[in-house]
Amino acid sequence: MQGKIVKGIAGFYYVHVVESGVYECKAKGIFRKEGMKPLIGDNVEIEILDKNDREGNITDILPRKNELIRPAVANIDQALVVFAAAKPNPHFNLLDRFLVMMESKSIPVILCFNKRDAAKEQDIRRIQEIYAGCGCPVIFTSVKRRTGIEMLFGLLEGKTTAIAGPSGVGKSSLINLLSPGAHMETGSISRKTSRGKHTTRHSELLFIDGDTYIMDTPGFSSLYVNDFEKEELKYYFREFGPYEGKCRFHGCGHIHEPDCAVKEAVISGKIHTVRYEDYKDMYEELKNKRRY
Repeated sequence: MQGKIVKGIAGFYYVHVVESGVYECKAKGIFRKEGMKPLIGDNVEIEILDKNDREGNITDILPRKNELIRPAVANIDQALVVFAAAKPNPHFNLLDRFLVMMESKSIPVILCFNKRDAAKEQDIRRIQEIYAGCGCPVIFTSVKRRTGIEMLFGLLEGKTTAIAGPSGVGKSSLINLLSPGAHMETGSISRKTSRGKHTTRHSELLFIDGDTYIMDTPGFSSLYVNDFEKEELKYYFREFGPYEGKCRFHGCGHIHEPDCAVKEAVISGKIHTVRYEDYKDMYEELKNKRRY
């Protein structure tokens, strides 16, 4: 029987099988011998040990499409990066770090600004201007008023989506709206052992319907960009793409070099200054990172 790992706690893996429910499984010892650890999001083969209690063993991990290290998850189709449009105002530097991390992993992003009802129209327009060239869909939602939710459902359909973002932006309310019964379903599996109660500290895959899943990823709380070299960073800012190769110097870093096409685009308003300043900040961080 084939399913998808939706949660893993203390050596137990909870595998969702469409139309059958969630099975509590252990991974066979062969995975440890081969240095392979099952991850949330893995598609797996399981053998059923007890059909009534829904217990089984994971016998095979199917090939992964991709995997992230922090948090350790696999087979992500896209990321939904959630920030508040207001209350609190979006932390653009942190947001751009999310975008860079996903871009570096070639994971498509949907950029969602929640709490639209709390934002002024000029704030909405400013956000739209900043991220007009970021290369991903930008949507505005309000859980309170159910604004933009239908559009969001359409973007999530048929995909496994990691939901990332800081606390206080209405992420939990959004997740509960998207998957109102998911926490109850997974939380009720192990009443007899009380395993799985503390879900907020763990990445958890929530089943919506069909082949649509969302993944709550509490590990995405703060980000330091240090997984690549400073010379790579420019490729993770989509707005810079049209100007690549148009600077005076080959391999231009778009920082101090004269006749830089990217800096000229910033001056002319084609690239927003917020995005460029965040690029410079991350560039300096990468330049000065400690090497071990």
